Amino acid sequence: MADNAHSDQQNPVTRRGGGDPAARGRTTIADGVVEKIAGLAARDVVGVHAMGSGLSRTLGAVRDRVPGGGGRSGGVTRGVKAEVGEVQTALDLEIVVDYGVSIADVAGAVRENVIAAVERMTGLEVVEVNIAVSDVKLPDEEEEEPESRLQ
Repeated sequence: MADNAHSDQQNPVTRRGGGDPAARGRTTIADGVVEKIAGLAARDVVGVHAMGSGLSRTLGAVRDRVPGGGGRSGGVTRGVKAEVGEVQTALDLEIVVDYGVSIADVAGAVRENVIAAVERMTGLEVVEVNIAVSDVKLPDEEEEEPESRLQ
């Protein structure tokens, strides 16, 4: 009886359907999901002051302050555009860098961080990360975000 109980413990579950459970359906990832991951990863890089052009940041700041106008997620994806396929993705990022940093080094670090984060979290292959530097933030320059009149 002890041998019989021991053999039951080795194979307690009978698999049905056969094959790997991962092959039993599809997972799709929306462009916005990849854009959020990439936006957060890009912002983590030292030397990145902001994402998006001055105009998109200004419009985004107003939209973020209006109730129901987009909220936090709009800010995360600002300056990021993703095209997501079944197994690959390509990204376009628009960044503003701090004055005095090496733009080439910052762009390389952004590319590396974005690729690592997107591939780790989604399993998609990142085929390209195009980076456009739209502005340089000077130390004495004021932020472009308008003051809100909403209370």
